[in-house]
Amino acid sequence: MNGLPQTDLKAAPVNPAVRLAALASTDMTGVETLIAERSASATAVIPDIAHYLLNAGGKRIRPLITVAAARLCGYEGQGHLALAAAVEFIHTATLLHDDVVDDSALRRGKAPANQVWGNAQSVLVGDFLFARAFMLMVDAGSMRALHVLSRAAAVIAEGEVRQLAAARQIATTRDQYMDIIAAKTAALFAAAAQVSPILAGASPRVEAGLEIYGRELGLAFQLVDDALDYGGVAEALGKNTGDDFREGKITLPVALAMEAGGEAERSFWARTMGEGVQGPEDFDEAVARLKRHGALDATLEQARAHAARAVEALDAAPDNVWSQSLAALAEFVVERAY
Repeated sequence: MNGLPQTDLKAAPVNPAVRLAALASTDMTGVETLIAERSASATAVIPDIAHYLLNAGGKRIRPLITVAAARLCGYEGQGHLALAAAVEFIHTATLLHDDVVDDSALRRGKAPANQVWGNAQSVLVGDFLFARAFMLMVDAGSMRALHVLSRAAAVIAEGEVRQLAAARQIATTRDQYMDIIAAKTAALFAAAAQVSPILAGASPRVEAGLEIYGRELGLAFQLVDDALDYGGVAEALGKNTGDDFREGKITLPVALAMEAGGEAERSFWARTMGEGVQGPEDFDEAVARLKRHGALDATLEQARAHAARAVEALDAAPDNVWSQSLAALAEFVVERAY
């Protein structure tokens, strides 16, 4: 995949996500209008909770991918706007449900919705957004696109259940964890990229390439988040650093450190993450162990490999400003860790 032309690079913002948003600004305005319209309800608490998260500063990466993939394929209709809004509703609904399950203290830089309105209201508004997402999919007028996104919604739910079952299970292997994030994170990225070529009537090769792009980008995105949770800045993450550790989530860095440390270090991870018995110094000790075994670097290296595969998959797509911008986005997903 060729890089951005030099003229484009000079004019582009440093952040490729910002550049892509600027390139897709007209379409994204339409997506935002749909999001506002379809999250409306006569029951005031529904838009209150929905907008609390929808307007909390998320970068809209997933709907941006849907919009960019449509334009990449030369699509000229309006159905991609409904699909992009549906993708964002699915994502937001899963966040509302996740916060109830995880009991996190921070979401996108502020208290999660369930701490403001309660668990029951957050779950029900998440269900409302899922229902709205399916209405938007129908509006797009493509049964295949509807099938892809509805299947992704089911896979995401399965991934979340598997992650919940794996919580505090220190026997979780790296392969098991990769299967979990392939479902709970990468599936929606893949569907977000795949539905637009379906709508545009693109060739099977282009459709497959974009699906691979989304899936590999999603894996890279999640692995970077996993590493940043043990070495990032809370403001950059939109959540508290160390949440995964406190919640007993066995992510790739921990799985790698446990493999490297062997039985000699297993008691530390068993106590802190398996049993949830943590002292004030344990998080710092966990970070030290991850660094000592190179687990954070290894996680970021794996993320970089997935991002490279995402860029390579775009070779199946037309080489234009949209595919170039998607390639730059994949590279940026990893570089944000530095």
